[in-house]
Amino acid sequence: MKNTLLLLCFLFLLINGNAQSLQMPPSGDNQKCIVIQYVGPAWVKVTYNSPDVTAPNGEDRRGQIWGELVPYGMADNSFGTAKKIPWRAGANENTTIEFSHDAKIEGKTIKAGKYGLHMIPGKEQWTIIFSNNSSSWGSYYYDEKEDALRVMVETGKSDFHNWLTFSFIDRMPDHTVLALQWEDISVPFNISFDVNKIYVDQFREDLRGETGFNWLNWNSAANFCLERSFNLEEALEWANTAITAPYIGKRNFTTLKTKAGILAALEREEEANSLMDSALRLPSATMSDIHFYGRELIAAGKPEMALEVFTYNRERFPDDNFTTFVGLARGYEAIGDKKRASKFFLKASENAPDDQKEYYISIAKSLSGEE
Repeated sequence: MKNTLLLLCFLFLLINGNAQSLQMPPSGDNQKCIVIQYVGPAWVKVTYNSPDVTAPNGEDRRGQIWGELVPYGMADNSFGTAKKIPWRAGANENTTIEFSHDAKIEGKTIKAGKYGLHMIPGKEQWTIIFSNNSSSWGSYYYDEKEDALRVMVETGKSDFHNWLTFSFIDRMPDHTVLALQWEDISVPFNISFDVNKIYVDQFREDLRGETGFNWLNWNSAANFCLERSFNLEEALEWANTAITAPYIGKRNFTTLKTKAGILAALEREEEANSLMDSALRLPSATMSDIHFYGRELIAAGKPEMALEVFTYNRERFPDDNFTTFVGLARGYEAIGDKKRASKFFLKASENAPDDQKEYYISIAKSLSGEE
Protein backbone atom coordinates (compact mmCIF):
# COMPACT_ATOMS: atom_id res chain seq x y z
CA MET A 1 0.00 0.00 0.00
CA LYS A 2 2.83 2.39 0.91
CA ASN A 3 4.63 1.74 -2.39
CA THR A 4 1.39 2.36 -4.29
CA LEU A 5 0.95 5.77 -2.61
CA LEU A 6 4.52 6.74 -3.47
CA LEU A 7 3.95 5.75 -7.10
CA LEU A 8 0.73 7.77 -7.25
CA CYS A 9 2.53 10.84 -5.81
CA PHE A 10 5.30 10.48 -8.40
CA LEU A 11 2.79 10.19 -11.25
CA PHE A 12 0.90 13.23 -9.94
CA LEU A 13 4.06 15.38 -9.90
CA LEU A 14 5.07 14.14 -13.34
CA ILE A 15 1.68 14.82 -14.86
CA ASN A 16 1.47 18.29 -13.32
CA GLY A 17 4.96 19.24 -14.42
CA ASN A 18 6.17 19.85 -10.86
CA ALA A 19 9.02 17.37 -10.89
CA GLN A 20 12.38 19.13 -10.64
CA SER A 21 14.88 18.87 -13.50
CA LEU A 22 18.54 18.14 -12.99
CA GLN A 23 20.85 21.09 -13.37
CA MET A 24 23.05 20.36 -16.37
CA PRO A 25 25.97 22.24 -17.96
CA PRO A 26 24.96 25.08 -20.32
CA SER A 27 24.40 24.15 -23.94
CA GLY A 28 27.72 24.07 -25.80
CA ASP A 29 29.53 24.88 -22.54
CA ASN A 30 28.81 28.54 -23.25
CA GLN A 31 29.09 29.72 -19.67
CA LYS A 32 26.69 32.32 -18.28
CA CYS A 33 28.21 35.71 -17.41
CA ILE A 34 26.89 38.75 -15.59
CA VAL A 35 28.51 42.20 -15.67
CA ILE A 36 27.23 45.25 -13.82
CA GLN A 37 28.39 48.84 -13.79
CA TYR A 38 27.25 51.69 -11.60
CA VAL A 39 26.95 55.23 -12.92
CA GLY A 40 26.47 57.28 -9.78
CA PRO A 41 23.41 55.74 -8.09
CA ALA A 42 22.22 54.09 -11.33
CA TRP A 43 23.41 50.79 -12.77
CA VAL A 44 23.46 48.70 -15.94
CA LYS A 45 23.51 44.89 -15.87
CA VAL A 46 24.14 42.53 -18.78
CA THR A 47 23.48 38.78 -18.55
CA TYR A 48 24.72 36.59 -21.40
CA ASN A 49 26.15 33.22 -22.37
CA SER A 50 29.66 33.44 -23.76
CA PRO A 51 30.75 31.39 -26.80
CA ASP A 52 34.40 31.19 -27.83
CA VAL A 53 36.27 31.42 -31.10
CA THR A 54 37.48 27.85 -30.69
CA ALA A 55 34.77 25.40 -31.80
CA PRO A 56 33.61 22.58 -29.48
CA ASN A 57 35.65 20.14 -31.62
CA GLY A 58 38.80 22.23 -31.08
CA GLU A 59 38.76 23.95 -34.48
CA ASP A 60 40.21 27.46 -34.53
CA ARG A 61 37.51 29.63 -36.08
CA ARG A 62 39.48 32.84 -36.16
CA GLY A 63 38.55 34.76 -39.31
CA GLN A 64 35.34 32.74 -39.62
CA ILE A 65 33.19 34.47 -37.00
CA TRP A 66 31.91 37.62 -38.70
CA GLY A 67 29.86 37.11 -41.83
CA GLU A 68 29.98 33.32 -41.40
CA LEU A 69 29.24 31.93 -37.93
CA VAL A 70 27.52 35.25 -37.20
CA PRO A 71 25.95 36.37 -40.48
CA TYR A 72 25.78 39.97 -41.57
CA GLY A 73 22.25 41.32 -41.63
CA MET A 74 19.14 39.42 -40.57
CA ALA A 75 19.59 35.64 -40.73
CA ASP A 76 17.18 32.99 -41.99
CA ASN A 77 15.38 31.18 -39.16
CA SER A 78 14.39 27.51 -39.25
CA PHE A 79 12.88 27.38 -35.76
CA GLY A 80 10.34 29.42 -33.83
CA THR A 81 8.01 32.04 -35.24
CA ALA A 82 10.35 34.57 -36.86
CA LYS A 83 11.33 34.18 -40.52
CA LYS A 84 14.35 36.49 -40.22
CA ILE A 85 16.20 37.07 -36.98
CA PRO A 86 18.92 39.31 -35.59
CA TRP A 87 21.85 37.83 -33.66
CA ARG A 88 21.25 37.07 -30.00
CA ALA A 89 24.51 38.85 -29.03
CA GLY A 90 25.74 35.73 -27.30
CA ALA A 91 24.69 32.11 -27.07
CA ASN A 92 21.75 30.08 -25.75
CA GLU A 93 18.87 32.05 -24.17
CA ASN A 94 18.30 35.77 -24.58
CA THR A 95 21.13 38.10 -23.80
CA THR A 96 19.51 40.66 -21.51
CA ILE A 97 20.35 44.19 -20.43
CA GLU A 98 18.76 45.88 -17.43
CA PHE A 99 18.69 49.55 -16.40
CA SER A 100 17.92 50.61 -12.84
CA HIS A 101 16.68 54.03 -14.01
CA ASP A 102 15.61 55.68 -17.23
CA ALA A 103 18.67 56.00 -19.46
CA LYS A 104 19.81 57.21 -22.86
CA ILE A 105 21.44 54.93 -25.42
CA GLU A 106 23.44 56.91 -27.94
CA GLY A 107 21.29 59.89 -26.96
CA LYS A 108 17.94 58.06 -27.31
CA THR A 109 15.72 57.54 -24.26
CA ILE A 110 14.94 54.11 -22.85
CA LYS A 111 12.86 53.40 -19.76
CA ALA A 112 14.17 51.62 -16.69
CA GLY A 113 13.68 47.86 -16.94
CA LYS A 114 14.96 44.63 -18.44
CA TYR A 115 15.30 44.10 -22.20
CA GLY A 116 16.30 41.40 -24.61
CA LEU A 117 19.49 42.51 -26.37
CA HIS A 118 19.86 41.67 -30.05
CA MET A 119 22.19 42.92 -32.77
CA ILE A 120 22.21 43.09 -36.55
CA PRO A 121 25.88 42.86 -37.57
CA GLY A 122 27.28 44.74 -40.53
CA LYS A 123 30.75 45.14 -41.95
CA GLU A 124 31.07 48.65 -40.50
CA GLN A 125 27.78 49.55 -38.81
CA TRP A 126 25.67 47.47 -36.46
CA THR A 127 22.10 47.89 -35.28
CA ILE A 128 21.59 47.39 -31.54
CA ILE A 129 18.07 46.26 -30.64
CA PHE A 130 16.49 46.53 -27.19
CA SER A 131 13.42 44.28 -27.11
CA ASN A 132 10.61 44.38 -24.56
CA ASN A 133 10.73 40.56 -24.71
CA SER A 134 13.58 39.46 -22.45
CA SER A 135 12.50 35.88 -21.73
CA SER A 136 12.64 34.06 -25.08
CA TRP A 137 15.34 31.60 -26.08
CA GLY A 138 17.79 33.41 -28.31
CA SER A 139 16.25 35.29 -31.23
CA TYR A 140 14.08 32.48 -32.56
CA TYR A 141 10.88 34.24 -31.53
CA TYR A 142 12.07 37.77 -32.26
CA ASP A 143 9.28 40.19 -33.19
CA GLU A 144 10.12 43.68 -34.38
CA LYS A 145 6.84 44.92 -32.89
CA GLU A 146 8.36 44.26 -29.45
CA ASP A 147 11.30 46.62 -30.07
CA ALA A 148 11.68 49.27 -27.40
CA LEU A 149 14.61 50.97 -29.13
CA ARG A 150 17.07 50.60 -32.00
CA VAL A 151 20.35 52.47 -32.41
CA MET A 152 23.07 52.37 -35.05
CA VAL A 153 26.73 52.22 -33.97
CA GLU A 154 30.13 52.04 -35.62
CA THR A 155 32.30 48.99 -34.97
CA GLY A 156 35.98 49.11 -34.15
CA LYS A 157 38.96 46.85 -33.69
CA SER A 158 39.85 45.31 -30.34
CA ASP A 159 42.50 43.08 -28.88
CA PHE A 160 41.78 39.42 -29.53
CA HIS A 161 39.03 37.99 -27.32
CA ASN A 162 38.62 34.21 -27.52
CA TRP A 163 35.48 34.40 -25.35
CA LEU A 164 32.66 36.75 -26.25
CA THR A 165 32.81 39.46 -23.61
CA PHE A 166 30.73 42.45 -22.60
CA SER A 167 32.92 45.11 -21.00
CA PHE A 168 32.41 48.64 -19.72
CA ILE A 169 35.31 50.29 -21.52
CA ASP A 170 34.71 53.86 -20.34
CA ARG A 171 33.31 55.05 -17.02
CA MET A 172 32.41 58.66 -16.26
CA PRO A 173 30.25 60.29 -13.56
CA ASP A 174 27.18 60.41 -15.81
CA HIS A 175 27.79 57.81 -18.52
CA THR A 176 29.53 54.60 -19.45
CA VAL A 177 30.41 52.85 -22.70
CA LEU A 178 29.43 49.20 -22.98
CA ALA A 179 31.13 47.14 -25.69
CA LEU A 180 30.60 43.65 -27.04
CA GLN A 181 34.08 42.30 -27.80
CA TRP A 182 34.73 39.03 -29.60
CA GLU A 183 37.58 37.88 -31.79
CA ASP A 184 39.05 41.20 -33.02
CA ILE A 185 35.81 43.27 -33.18
CA SER A 186 34.47 45.78 -30.64
CA VAL A 187 30.87 47.04 -30.79
CA PRO A 188 30.59 49.95 -28.32
CA PHE A 189 27.55 52.01 -27.38
CA ASN A 190 27.13 54.89 -24.96
CA ILE A 191 24.78 54.64 -21.97
CA SER A 192 24.05 57.79 -19.99
CA PHE A 193 21.86 58.68 -17.02
CA ASP A 194 20.49 61.97 -15.71
CA VAL A 195 22.56 61.44 -12.59
CA ASN A 196 21.77 64.81 -11.02
CA LYS A 197 18.03 64.16 -11.29
CA ILE A 198 18.38 60.66 -9.87
CA TYR A 199 20.29 61.95 -6.85
CA VAL A 200 17.87 64.82 -6.27
CA ASP A 201 14.81 62.57 -6.60
CA GLN A 202 16.34 60.33 -3.94
CA PHE A 203 17.14 63.35 -1.72
CA ARG A 204 13.47 64.32 -1.76
CA GLU A 205 12.46 60.86 -0.56
CA ASP A 206 15.24 60.58 2.04
CA LEU A 207 14.60 64.03 3.53
CA ARG A 208 11.00 63.07 4.25
CA GLY A 209 12.23 60.39 6.64
CA GLU A 210 14.67 60.20 9.52
CA THR A 211 17.40 61.76 7.36
CA GLY A 212 15.44 65.01 7.38
CA PHE A 213 15.92 65.48 11.13
CA ASN A 214 19.48 66.75 10.67
CA TRP A 215 20.38 70.19 9.27
CA LEU A 216 23.56 68.75 7.77
CA ASN A 217 21.55 66.62 5.34
CA TRP A 218 19.42 69.55 4.16
CA ASN A 219 22.57 71.61 3.69
CA SER A 220 24.32 68.77 1.84
CA ALA A 221 21.38 68.39 -0.56
CA ALA A 222 21.35 72.15 -1.21
CA ASN A 223 25.12 72.24 -1.69
CA PHE A 224 24.97 69.32 -4.13
CA CYS A 225 22.64 71.36 -6.34
CA LEU A 226 24.79 74.47 -5.97
CA GLU A 227 27.96 72.67 -7.05
CA ARG A 228 26.17 71.39 -10.17
CA SER A 229 24.04 74.50 -10.91
CA PHE A 230 21.02 72.20 -10.83
CA ASN A 231 17.57 72.53 -9.27
CA LEU A 232 18.55 75.83 -7.65
CA GLU A 233 15.09 77.08 -6.65
CA GLU A 234 14.36 73.96 -4.63
CA ALA A 235 17.95 73.99 -3.33
CA LEU A 236 17.24 77.45 -1.90
CA GLU A 237 14.26 76.00 -0.02
CA TRP A 238 16.48 73.23 1.35
CA ALA A 239 19.10 75.79 2.41
CA ASN A 240 16.41 77.76 4.26
CA THR A 241 15.28 74.58 6.00
CA ALA A 242 18.85 73.91 7.13
CA ILE A 243 18.93 77.38 8.68
CA THR A 244 15.45 77.94 10.09
CA ALA A 245 13.58 74.61 10.45
CA PRO A 246 12.12 74.21 13.96
CA TYR A 247 14.26 72.10 16.31
CA ILE A 248 16.92 71.27 13.69
CA GLY A 249 17.82 74.49 11.87
CA LYS A 250 21.30 75.97 12.45
CA ARG A 251 22.31 79.51 11.55
CA ASN A 252 26.05 78.97 11.20
CA PHE A 253 28.81 79.76 8.72
CA THR A 254 28.22 76.57 6.75
CA THR A 255 24.48 77.02 6.23
CA LEU A 256 24.66 80.75 5.50
CA LYS A 257 27.50 80.22 3.02
CA THR A 258 25.51 77.56 1.15
CA LYS A 259 22.45 79.80 0.92
CA ALA A 260 24.57 82.77 -0.16
CA GLY A 261 26.13 80.65 -2.91
CA ILE A 262 22.70 79.66 -4.21
CA LEU A 263 21.49 83.26 -4.17
CA ALA A 264 24.57 84.27 -6.18
CA ALA A 265 23.93 81.45 -8.65
CA LEU A 266 20.37 82.77 -9.03
CA GLU A 267 21.88 86.20 -9.81
CA ARG A 268 20.65 87.69 -6.55
CA GLU A 269 24.09 89.15 -5.81
CA GLU A 270 23.06 91.86 -3.34
CA GLU A 271 21.25 89.37 -1.11
CA ALA A 272 24.12 86.91 -1.43
CA ASN A 273 26.76 89.47 -0.44
CA SER A 274 24.73 90.69 2.52
CA LEU A 275 24.17 87.16 3.79
CA MET A 276 27.83 86.23 3.33
CA ASP A 277 28.86 89.34 5.26
CA SER A 278 26.66 88.12 8.12
CA ALA A 279 28.24 84.67 7.94
CA LEU A 280 31.77 86.09 8.16
CA ARG A 281 30.88 88.03 11.30
CA LEU A 282 29.25 85.18 13.16
CA PRO A 283 31.05 84.52 16.47
CA SER A 284 31.27 80.86 15.45
CA ALA A 285 33.02 81.57 12.14
CA THR A 286 36.57 80.24 12.42
CA MET A 287 39.79 81.57 10.99
CA SER A 288 39.90 78.55 8.66
CA ASP A 289 36.29 79.16 7.52
CA ILE A 290 37.15 82.70 6.51
CA HIS A 291 40.50 81.80 4.94
CA PHE A 292 39.09 79.10 2.68
CA TYR A 293 36.21 81.34 1.67
CA GLY A 294 38.82 83.84 0.51
CA ARG A 295 40.52 81.11 -1.51
CA GLU A 296 37.17 80.27 -3.13
CA LEU A 297 36.74 83.92 -4.13
CA ILE A 298 40.11 83.86 -5.88
CA ALA A 299 39.12 80.69 -7.74
CA ALA A 300 35.84 82.39 -8.71
CA GLY A 301 37.73 85.32 -10.26
CA LYS A 302 36.91 87.83 -7.48
CA PRO A 303 40.38 88.87 -6.24
CA GLU A 304 39.36 92.24 -4.75
CA MET A 305 36.66 90.62 -2.62
CA ALA A 306 39.14 87.92 -1.63
CA LEU A 307 41.64 90.51 -0.41
CA GLU A 308 38.93 92.17 1.69
CA VAL A 309 38.13 88.82 3.28
CA PHE A 310 41.81 88.02 3.98
CA THR A 311 42.29 91.49 5.48
CA TYR A 312 39.28 90.99 7.75
CA ASN A 313 40.59 87.57 8.78
CA ARG A 314 43.93 89.10 9.82
CA GLU A 315 42.17 91.81 11.83
CA ARG A 316 39.89 89.34 13.55
CA PHE A 317 42.59 86.78 14.34
CA PRO A 318 45.74 88.87 14.97
CA ASP A 319 47.35 86.10 17.00
CA ASP A 320 47.55 83.81 14.01
CA ASN A 321 50.82 84.64 12.29
CA PHE A 322 50.81 81.95 9.66
CA THR A 323 47.49 81.30 7.89
CA THR A 324 46.31 84.91 8.04
CA PHE A 325 49.62 86.07 6.50
CA VAL A 326 49.33 83.39 3.80
CA GLY A 327 45.85 84.70 3.07
CA LEU A 328 47.07 88.27 2.68
CA ALA A 329 49.88 87.07 0.45
CA ARG A 330 47.44 85.16 -1.75
CA GLY A 331 45.12 88.16 -1.87
CA TYR A 332 47.80 90.63 -2.95
CA GLU A 333 49.19 88.12 -5.44
CA ALA A 334 45.69 87.76 -6.92
CA ILE A 335 45.34 91.51 -7.55
CA GLY A 336 48.85 91.67 -9.02
CA ASP A 337 50.66 93.41 -6.12
CA LYS A 338 53.74 91.18 -6.10
CA LYS A 339 55.72 93.37 -3.69
CA ARG A 340 53.19 93.10 -0.88
CA ALA A 341 52.51 89.47 -1.69
CA SER A 342 56.24 88.71 -1.31
CA LYS A 343 56.31 90.58 2.02
CA PHE A 344 53.48 88.53 3.51
CA PHE A 345 54.82 85.22 2.19
CA LEU A 346 58.05 85.99 4.07
CA LYS A 347 56.09 86.80 7.23
CA ALA A 348 54.18 83.54 6.86
CA SER A 349 57.43 81.59 6.42
CA GLU A 350 58.64 82.76 9.84
CA ASN A 351 55.82 80.83 11.51
CA ALA A 352 55.34 78.05 8.98
CA PRO A 353 55.91 74.40 9.90
CA ASP A 354 59.56 73.47 9.43
CA ASP A 355 58.88 71.39 6.33
CA GLN A 356 57.09 74.33 4.64
CA LYS A 357 59.40 77.27 5.44
CA GLU A 358 61.51 76.95 2.31
CA TYR A 359 58.43 76.66 0.16
CA TYR A 360 57.07 80.04 1.24
CA ILE A 361 60.51 81.66 1.11
CA SER A 362 60.94 80.48 -2.48
CA ILE A 363 57.55 81.95 -3.45
CA ALA A 364 58.48 85.26 -1.83
CA LYS A 365 61.79 85.37 -3.69
CA SER A 366 60.12 84.51 -6.97
CA LEU A 367 57.61 87.33 -6.58
CA SER A 368 60.30 89.83 -5.63
CA GLY A 369 62.36 88.90 -8.66
CA GLU A 370 65.23 87.34 -6.71
CA GLU A 371 64.89 84.06 -8.63
